[in-house]
Amino acid sequence: MSVLFAATHPERVVSLVLWGALARATAAEDYDLAPPADVFREAWMEMVAPAWGQGLSAEVFAPTMAEDPDALRWWAKMERSAASPAMAEKLSEMFMQVDVRDVLPSIRVPTLVLHRRGDRVVNIRAGRWVAERIPGARFVELPGIDHVLFSGDQDAVFDEIEEFVTGARPVVEADRVLATVLFTDIVGSTERAAEVGDRRWREVLERHHDVVRRELERHRGHEVKTTGDGFLATFDGPARGVRCACAIGDALATHGISVRAGLHTGEIEVIGEDVGGIGVHIAARVAALAGGGETLVSSTVKDLVVGSGIEFADRGAQELKGVPGEWRLFEVTSI
Repeated sequence: MSVLFAATHPERVVSLVLWGALARATAAEDYDLAPPADVFREAWMEMVAPAWGQGLSAEVFAPTMAEDPDALRWWAKMERSAASPAMAEKLSEMFMQVDVRDVLPSIRVPTLVLHRRGDRVVNIRAGRWVAERIPGARFVELPGIDHVLFSGDQDAVFDEIEEFVTGARPVVEADRVLATVLFTDIVGSTERAAEVGDRRWREVLERHHDVVRRELERHRGHEVKTTGDGFLATFDGPARGVRCACAIGDALATHGISVRAGLHTGEIEVIGEDVGGIGVHIAARVAALAGGGETLVSSTVKDLVVGSGIEFADRGAQELKGVPGEWRLFEVTSI
């Protein structure tokens, strides 16, 4: 429909974007980029029609989504909401009549043709064929196996479309800075919440949040966000970060709340009010290895606070999940 509209009413079309496109749905004597009609019909009747409404067609149209049980349930609901089995069959018959080959050369608007390399529904050669016959069309091949646009890597698709429509790729506003990243969380929070009940647990969390925020302010830390039962914060100096973590632990211990903390100093990305990057991931992994009442730091932090009077105990080389290589960690023993 978009191809026909663009060719018929070019004065009403700014640009045309085709996704997973084909010019003809079934094979013909002069077109071998689609299956024969009887093969298409047989595949539909055997593979799709009997299970319509159960979401099994996602295996073909959106295999990436099919790996997620929740997404598969959504897909099944989408099938049931979109069409009855009989209507779906009628639509497939209508689809087999599609043939816009003769229309393509008549398109005179800027056109972008996008196709995933491993598309399981429409062969990428069909998309290339379409682009070659539209004057001035741009063809972009993307990685992936999903036919539907909203499954798989969507960002790559949207970036291409945005560049085509606006003339420029989207710019992610990200500042990279050196910072000390602190993660804290309450040890055994799930068990504690179940033990004391919802109301009492809210009181515990309120007290915890008050203490952490007081110490962050006192040590000139910046609260990035809470993580439920913990905090993510940054500091412009590693020594202040270490002292703040220890002060948080000591203050909360007097309220019967055991916390663990982890710190790392490295380059991070500041995106809006949030932070990201490998430096943040390392700090999170360090914190995950700390025990109750412990503050663990990476060797980077330890080396940067030499002469501060802070003392450490060597915890040895550790592998941090998702982070290359081994990292030597140290427990803060005295500040």
